Amino acid sequence: MDENRNPENDPDLQGVKEIDIEEFAELETRRIIIFLVLTFGITYLFEIGVIRPLVYSGNVTMNGIGQASIAAMMFIPSIGVLLTRFITKEGFKNVWIRPAQFKGNMRYYLAGWFGPVVLTIIGSLFYFLIFPDKFDGNMTFFAETYKAAGIEMSVDQRRITIAVQVLILIFAGPIINAATCFGEEWGWRGYLLPKMKEKLPVIPMLLVNGVIWGLWHAPLTVMGHNYGTEYWGYPITGILAMCCFCIVMGTLFSYITLKAGSCIPAVMAHASINGFAAIGIYFTEAGGNPFIGPVPTGIAGGAAFIAAAAVIMVLMVKDARQEMSGEL
Repeated sequence: MDENRNPENDPDLQGVKEIDIEEFAELETRRIIIFLVLTFGITYLFEIGVIRPLVYSGNVTMNGIGQASIAAMMFIPSIGVLLTRFITKEGFKNVWIRPAQFKGNMRYYLAGWFGPVVLTIIGSLFYFLIFPDKFDGNMTFFAETYKAAGIEMSVDQRRITIAVQVLILIFAGPIINAATCFGEEWGWRGYLLPKMKEKLPVIPMLLVNGVIWGLWHAPLTVMGHNYGTEYWGYPITGILAMCCFCIVMGTLFSYITLKAGSCIPAVMAHASINGFAAIGIYFTEAGGNPFIGPVPTGIAGGAAFIAAAAVIMVLMVKDARQEMSGEL
């Protein structure tokens, strides 16, 4: 905690004018702990106690209900925020939703909306450059997906359909997925991140935030979400891979959140990724490998995201040093 912060002027400290900075730092630590206990507790109990039995029930209807319930899990971090704010009497004066200065920060909103699309395309191209034999211009995997739903398509029809879908995913995807992604981002970037920023240097902050986010996904990873179950080291390898993925994505989301003073750019970025991430697999025969590519969870498919995250880490460290030198 920066002891030079002024409770009367700092928006993060509004409502705590009658206690000193040290006490406030302790209170913020308790809030972090309460938020994490609530968020992880509710998530793990529901996913292990409700979703897992449904998914593994062997009943098609029950399995469908279980799969549909997974999306509802994305609202739990926001529920954790609400409960923590009520329990600790934190209030809602500084919630990291409304932009501090929208006009001057428009580029971060645009980066959140379109950046993941660009990085996903670059990553997919990089994957197919390394593994050219995996590229399928006839989009067999795409055709099989529709065939499973009883729809037969010619190659020309596939190309027209994928072109339309790409446009929809680019321009409407962030809107379609915004609600559920807000459920996560208000928790991880709109609540946990600003508090961790006051307690940890940049790199540890990004690493810890990403690992926490990755471990939060652990029950779903064990159930095969993102990586399946037929891989070496199941499920530990998948959980570790998810943590690495969340560190990378979390770095990008954290940067645009802190720069904009709002978690909404991160919501846009998260929604964009959720909608567009799978586009590369439609140009394969079998869907690729989630640990390699062409999806961003793979080391090749996610290469552009990894490179961007590395650059952003450097920029954030530089910004932090400049901020510290300005305070001296």
